[in-house]
Order: sequence, then structure tokens, then C-alpha cells
Amino acid sequence: MDSELINKVTWKIPNALTLVGSRSGDDWNAMTTSWVTQVAQEPVLIGIGVDKDAITHRLISEGRSFTVNLWDAENTRPFVKFSKPATKEGMALNGWSISEGITGAPIFDDSIAWMECTISQTVDCGSHTFFIGELVAANVNDDEATPASMSDTRMKYGGTRRGH
Repeated sequence: MDSELINKVTWKIPNALTLVGSRSGDDWNAMTTSWVTQVAQEPVLIGIGVDKDAITHRLISEGRSFTVNLWDAENTRPFVKFSKPATKEGMALNGWSISEGITGAPIFDDSIAWMECTISQTVDCGSHTFFIGELVAANVNDDEATPASMSDTRMKYGGTRRGH
């Protein structure tokens, strides 16, 4: 199949756009992702796809946890800031205030809602790993805000790797 067609079709999949927080020891990070879904109700399991070359992949693998931070569709600026590795200063990543979750993973104070998960399974999916985490903590900070999705930005992710 043609790469352009694959990208055109897969970029039409409606996806939430989130910040995934991760931590291993003194290494903290967050990354923008759109590959997030709930995969079970009992227990509540959340799945995220993470590129094997990403710092976040290493931190989730070592730290055995992650957070999913939903953001207001009216404020998509943070997603661009987290398309590259984050810088931690005090209790902030790339200038955005964070709190430490019960697993130690970062939770963004300005998120409209967040979920914190501990790894229960990993699935090798070629270029990515599908981390499945059991929900251990969550909160809604702004019940009126609409969660951001990929369509709220000019960002594109999915399909085939660019240049292939």
C-alpha cells in the first residue's frame, strides 16, 4: 500500500491528544501522544502506544508506571513543547507545574483530568510497545472543559514513519 494513503487514512482516526508522564528515579519526562485508550473495565486498564526509541519508553519500562494527562482543547500549546524530551526544574516540566503521583510519576497541575497507572502488561508492537496499565488514581480538575484531540492541532502522528 502507498504510504501517503496509509497516513491519510490513519490520521483520520479520532484520537485524544494527551501528555503522558513518566519517571524512573531522578529522570522525569512527559511526551505528547495520541495513542491512548481504555482496554478493560474490571480492572480498569488504560493502554498507551510508545515508540521504543522514546525516553518515555525507557522511563515507563523502568518505573513501571505512567500518567495520562488530558488537556483543554482551548490550550494546545503544551503539546508542541512535549514533542521533544522535557526539562525538569523544581516541580515543573518544560515550565508546566507538576505534582508527584502515588507511583512517583508526574501529574500536570493544569490538566483537565488525569489518570495514573501501574504497568500490568506490555505488548511488543514492532516500532512501539503497547503499555497496559491498571488505573490506581485519577481526578477531574475541570469538568466543563473539552479534552483536546489531534484534530485541534496541526500535528499528525500515525500511519507510516515519515521518509519510508
